[in-house]
Amino acid sequence: MLEEFLCEDNPKPERMALEQLSDVVQRCQALPDDSYTSEDHDVFTISGRTCIEEGDSAQVLSIVLDEKNQEIVRCMGWNLLPPLIQVLMNKDSEKLSQCLAIFNHLLQTCRPKELLIGLLEQLEQDDPVAIAESLHLLLKPLQRVLLCLGSRKASSLGMTLCSVLDQLAKLPLPHTKEQEEDDVFSLCRCCNEITDFVKPFVQEARQNLQNREGDIQRTDRVGGELGRDKEDELGTELLKFCMKSLSHTLLEAQLKDPDTLPESPLRDFATDILTSLSAVGESLPSLVFQPLLRRRQVPGFLEEEVRYPKESLACLAYLLFVHHLAADAFPSVFSPVFALRCNMEHVCLLLSRTEESRIQKGLELYEKSLVRVEDGSLPADLLQIRSFLTVPQNLVKVMTLCTRHDLRTRGLKVLQLSIDKLNTEAKYNFFQYMLKTSSHSGVEGYVIKNIKNQIDAALQPGNSNSWFEGVQLLPLLRKVLVLPDGPETDLLQYLDRIMESLNLLRYLVIRDKVTENQTGIWTELYKIEDAFLKPLRVGVNMSRAHYERELHDTLATKRGKVKAESMLSVSVGKEKLPNMTSESQIQALHSALHTFDMIESVLVRIEELTEVKENL
Repeated sequence: MLEEFLCEDNPKPERMALEQLSDVVQRCQALPDDSYTSEDHDVFTISGRTCIEEGDSAQVLSIVLDEKNQEIVRCMGWNLLPPLIQVLMNKDSEKLSQCLAIFNHLLQTCRPKELLIGLLEQLEQDDPVAIAESLHLLLKPLQRVLLCLGSRKASSLGMTLCSVLDQLAKLPLPHTKEQEEDDVFSLCRCCNEITDFVKPFVQEARQNLQNREGDIQRTDRVGGELGRDKEDELGTELLKFCMKSLSHTLLEAQLKDPDTLPESPLRDFATDILTSLSAVGESLPSLVFQPLLRRRQVPGFLEEEVRYPKESLACLAYLLFVHHLAADAFPSVFSPVFALRCNMEHVCLLLSRTEESRIQKGLELYEKSLVRVEDGSLPADLLQIRSFLTVPQNLVKVMTLCTRHDLRTRGLKVLQLSIDKLNTEAKYNFFQYMLKTSSHSGVEGYVIKNIKNQIDAALQPGNSNSWFEGVQLLPLLRKVLVLPDGPETDLLQYLDRIMESLNLLRYLVIRDKVTENQTGIWTELYKIEDAFLKPLRVGVNMSRAHYERELHDTLATKRGKVKAESMLSVSVGKEKLPNMTSESQIQALHSALHTFDMIESVLVRIEELTEVKENL
């Protein structure tokens, strides 16, 4: 019938649409209820839509309101939704009020399941403005339709919430305080409307939970088992909605503190999600501490990691510990060390990602988890837990690879905070691990600086410890006072490590007396000479000779005015630098030679100090 209606023999279908609609309605009036043919459906759909599109909505309204046509409207009226919703979204049609009246009558009359399909089809948009408008227009009608489904609504609600969150994910997130206040992308309004949309279903799930618990108590009193493992399907769909909200919108969003933004729709949305989790029977502490607490057996088709996605739980921990949302539902009886152990899994996950929003949340969660722990209290046993070694590795990646300077700086701050919380044995083991795994000169230099600080603290009167002095210290010093590749070590690439190692050795020679030898440095010095100082001298001489030759060639090239094709390529750390002008090449080579002079000057100073101390 569709082809006949739009065929070339029907040159002006819009003029005939109203007549077609009237004819099919009149014909269907004489038929028994719900016995209409597919042809009847096609003609009603096409002619009705055309009438609305061509502005004949008054006549369509008259037809759908006619008492004799209510069964027809109940069966086929939902097909008129697309043009009606288009008019309602545009808001500029002269027929707006008539289309709204048709729309409301369809909501009252049509079958809920068909209405649901029709409304969800119209919810799908791509343009951010259209997405916001469709959510604004359709959420309340969708809620109304779902409530009409009674106890059969769970799967339909799940399908609806999935579509709604998929649409919400297409909206740009506000990044600044001003953007959230002005709601420039309408995302905040949509979050508020989504919260209002789910409220009656959350209330129903809460009531179901209370009823189920009451049934279990009554059954227990009489020795039965009725209802103990019955799953609330509505609660399951709401749990999926909460988990998806956490792992998508809220994991991406940057929430503002109340001091920065007293009224925050995003913060309110996050709070409502946590409240909804409690309402459907989920314990927030159990969710956050899932890595350490064995989860109860949950009936139903959802497996553990599908039911509780790791990113959702990480976001939940972030909201609870960083922003203190739903604090009244989270008891403060857990020790800081226990909370840290649980949160390490969440921190590990967040810092392993490349998205800046996740990295920032991981750093903030780690910092908040650490500040409550007493300095020097974390035992070495914790380093047997995988996450306590993986998180530092992830921090190194943040500090060395992240494009944002503020995140790199914060990563270094959090790394130092984590070191401060370890006891002396844990610090010792941690430093060994970092020297073995970091593979970054700057990070290794930072670790060596921390080793120096710990040795200095141990040498203070009354602070003696067995880990950073005496025979226990020597294995650590042997890992520090060595050249990674012997004389062939790229001194520029390893400059940070080398300079911190020399500074540590210089400090030990100055601070430790030969007669006391608290650090064991004086009995170890001959080994250090062979493993570190002699190869370093050779490496400095080789590197200086190489760069002096390169400088000579560059100056000769400049004087000879050789063509640009012969420009020098300088390599640092096995990475070739881009071609530079002669002046830039000369400057870089002079800088390298100055670096070798600096290394040599410290070497000479250490030799002089050693000779003086040994002759005392």
